[in-house]
Amino acid sequence: MPDVTLTNSEWYVLDCLWEHSPLTVMELVERLSQKVGWAKSTTITTLRRMEEKGLVHCEVTGRTRHYRPSVERRQAVRRETRSFLNKVYRGSVGLMVSAMAQDKALTRKEIDELYEILRQAEEGAK
Repeated sequence: MPDVTLTNSEWYVLDCLWEHSPLTVMELVERLSQKVGWAKSTTITTLRRMEEKGLVHCEVTGRTRHYRPSVERRQAVRRETRSFLNKVYRGSVGLMVSAMAQDKALTRKEIDELYEILRQAEEGAK
């Protein structure tokens, strides 16, 4: 993945491309118009900038441009998660979970999921 932090706009575009790829400019215009209310020009400008950054690549067939993500969702999520943890919680997962637990922001299902994640991590550490 290129060494960049994704903007909210770039996340919107990549999310569409991760779900359905490749997409033409007009397909992206339609989806982003519905999703976030963007005009055609906003979508085109964002795509151009993302292509310059290496976040998307374009294949031209005749007059049609098809866009694909150059970044895997998993990579982007990990990078963004690490950035968030470092910025907000000084890199501490424990501080983050503690803050969520104190605010009662965790459902029973999420707590069970955390236990399962920790069990799997413990198995991997053996």
